[in-house]
Amino acid sequence: MSHLNDAPIGVFDSGIGGLTVLKALWEKFPTESFVYLADTARIPYGTKSPEAVTQYAQQICGQLIRHHRIKALIVACNTASAHALPTLQQEFSTIPVLGVIMPSAMAAVSATQNQHIAVIATEGTVRSRAYEHAIAALNKNVRVTTQACSLLVSLVEEGWLEGEITDRIIERYLHSLFKENNTPDTLILGCTHFPLLKPRIEYYLGKSVFVIDSASNVANETLHVLQQRELLSTQTRKSTQFLVTDSPERFIATANIFLGETLAENTVQHISV
Repeated sequence: MSHLNDAPIGVFDSGIGGLTVLKALWEKFPTESFVYLADTARIPYGTKSPEAVTQYAQQICGQLIRHHRIKALIVACNTASAHALPTLQQEFSTIPVLGVIMPSAMAAVSATQNQHIAVIATEGTVRSRAYEHAIAALNKNVRVTTQACSLLVSLVEEGWLEGEITDRIIERYLHSLFKENNTPDTLILGCTHFPLLKPRIEYYLGKSVFVIDSASNVANETLHVLQQRELLSTQTRKSTQFLVTDSPERFIATANIFLGETLAENTVQHISV
């Protein structure tokens, strides 16, 4: 049994989208503790260079390991997963470091029947071609079609999870992906904001398309890794600490949309990295 068993799991995102991953982790691990760090001072990562994103991610990971003694790190950000994950896994090799891209890619490759997968994500993630590379590494015969859907991020952060405007924007984005004869039969929600729109996306697509969200798949992969390394908690209690690199007020106001509960002010701490 490792001395790290009862240490917290670190979850890192550039902002609040990773809260969908945290919520899935809460459901999967009722006795684990977590530290969630949102680099809100430098959001969005999607407009930054790969080098800058990697530097930010190294700083965040170092902060969580040095000051919070985490036993595992979940990079709950598609852009950081795309650009920084190999560097983080090499530099911080004493703990498991997991991203959000490969778990979803694995689930999609297993699910597709016609070997055609669609990915919707932010512009930065689409430009990185991270999902194409991950899927090709698993099965080079699978076709991947991507679509940048950055406006969906704003809808989620405004709390517009349903309604006519939301449905029309979803239709506008997805129509071009699913209008051909050989349409994808599997869709990856390649942004951690998008699971909150999954019901409306599934409603538009119907039952012929299997929709995969990163949150649940990352939680499943985390369970597998912690079991494999014998790092599961031995405690019956849990806690979550929230850290932000900018003012906590906006984070607290928006977190309710993602978590379904209001965070107390004293649970969110401003830090510098």
